[in-house]
Amino acid sequence: MAAEAKHFKYVILGGGVAAGYAAREFGKQGVKPGELAIISKEAFLNLTVKNYFQVAPYERPALSKGYLFPQNAARLPGFHTCVGSGGEKLLPEWYSEKGIELILNTEIVKVDLAAKTLTSAAEATFTYEILLIATGSSVIKLTDFGVQGAEYNNILYLRDIQDGEKLLAAMQAKKDGKAVVVGGGYIGLELSAALKINNFDVTMVYPEPWCMPRLFTAGIAHFYEGYYASKGINLVKGTYAAGFDADENGDVTAVKLKDGRVLEADIVIVGVGGRPLTGLVKGQVAEEKGGIKVRYSLLVRLPSFFFVCVSVLLSCDIGMVMTLFLSKKISQTDGFFETSVPGVYAIGDVATFPMKLYNDQRRVEHVDHARKSAEQAVRAIKAKESGETISEYDYLPYFYSRSFDVAWQFYGDNVGDDVLFGDNDPAAAKPKFGSYWVKDGKVVGVFLEGGSADEYQAIARVARTQPPVVDVEALRKDGLDFATKI
Repeated sequence: MAAEAKHFKYVILGGGVAAGYAAREFGKQGVKPGELAIISKEAFLNLTVKNYFQVAPYERPALSKGYLFPQNAARLPGFHTCVGSGGEKLLPEWYSEKGIELILNTEIVKVDLAAKTLTSAAEATFTYEILLIATGSSVIKLTDFGVQGAEYNNILYLRDIQDGEKLLAAMQAKKDGKAVVVGGGYIGLELSAALKINNFDVTMVYPEPWCMPRLFTAGIAHFYEGYYASKGINLVKGTYAAGFDADENGDVTAVKLKDGRVLEADIVIVGVGGRPLTGLVKGQVAEEKGGIKVRYSLLVRLPSFFFVCVSVLLSCDIGMVMTLFLSKKISQTDGFFETSVPGVYAIGDVATFPMKLYNDQRRVEHVDHARKSAEQAVRAIKAKESGETISEYDYLPYFYSRSFDVAWQFYGDNVGDDVLFGDNDPAAAKPKFGSYWVKDGKVVGVFLEGGSADEYQAIARVARTQPPVVDVEALRKDGLDFATKI
C-alpha cells in the first residue's frame, strides 16, 4: 500500500542557489514550521570515505573557483547559501530551526500541476499549495551529440558538487598531467585557470574565432587570450573535439580535433553550455525562449491610469484613450515570476521573464538573477497572501568572473556598437580597460576589467540610466571617466 502523501503549503523544487535564497526570504517574511519544504536530488559521494552525503543549498560559483584551489580550497560548509552575496551561511541546522524540511537525495520524476502533486523515484508523493520551480540547468554533454569516445573515463563536466568531487579525484590521480578544456566560455576560462594553478599542462579548444563570444568583443578577447597564453595555456581556436582515444582501462588519452590535430590528454573537461531543466512540467505550463514563461498580470496602477483615461475622455478624444491603452497595456509586465498556472512560480535559470529595462522577454543563466528572482517570487507570494503590493522585478543584467589576478564585471546589454577604451595590452602590469555598447544613441552596456568597487558601481549606474552619447570618439577618449561622472 502506497504511503500517504506528505503535504506542504510551499514546496521549492530544486536545491541550488535559487532554492537557498528563496528559503532565506521565506524565513524573513515569516513561515510556520512544517509549511515549507525543499525537495532536491542534491547529494554527493565522498570518495574518501565512500559514503553519500545530502547537501543543503550552496553557492555553485565556488565550484569553478575556490573549490579547485591547491591551497586553502573552499569546502562545505564554507559556501552554503547565502554567503555569496555577503549574507548568512544557511547550514542544515538553520533549516531545522526555521521548521523548513530539507528532503534531499530525492529525485522527483513526475510533476502533476493540475493535481498539485510531485512523485519521487522512490514513489513517495508530495502535495503542495504553492510550488516554486527552481530546477536550474543541466550541462550539455558530448554524448548528447554522439561524439565518438565521449563516454571514456576522465571526460568530465562541472555543474554540481558531485562533479567537483570527480574532478578533484581525477586531478589527484593525474597530477601534473595534460588537461584539455573543451569550450571557450565561462566554465572553460575559469577551469583552465584553475587547472593551470594546479600545475597542469592546459590546452583550451573552441570553435569560435575568440573566447566567450556571447559577451566578449574581439578587443576584449584579445586581452584574455593573450593573458592566458602568457600563463602558459595553449589556445586552439576554430575547431572542436570530434572524438577521443583511450587506453585499455577506458581512460582518455587523446582528443581528436575536427581539423585532424590530436591533443594528448590525461583529463578532459567539457564546458559547452547548459539546458534549463523544464522537462518535468513540459506541456503543463507556457514556455518561451527555452524557459518557463512567467505570466503577465496587471500591476496595481489602475488609479493613475483611470485618472488619465478620465482626463482624456473629458476632452472627448476616444481615439487617444484607445491609443494609450494599446501602447501602455496598463503596464502589463509581470515581475512576480508566477507562471501560466496560478500558484506555480518559476525562478532562476528556468524562468523566461519580462526584462523591464529592455521591454523584452528573456531567460538569464546567472547566479545573480537566481538569487534575486528567488527573493522576488517569495515576496510576491507573501504579498498576495496579505493583500499587499510590491514593486515589479526590474533586473539589470550582471555578469562577472575572476581568474588568476584579473577580474571583470559587466552590466546591461551587449548590443549595438562597441566602444573599446583603456589599455587592453595583455602584458600590462595593472590592466584596466573596458567597453561601452551604444545603441540608438544611448549607452546600454558596460564592461570593465580591473575596476575598483566604486568604478564597478559607476558602470552599473551607466547601464541602468542609459545616458545619451553624441560623439562615439569622445566616449572612447573619455573612457572610464564618462562613467564615473554620471
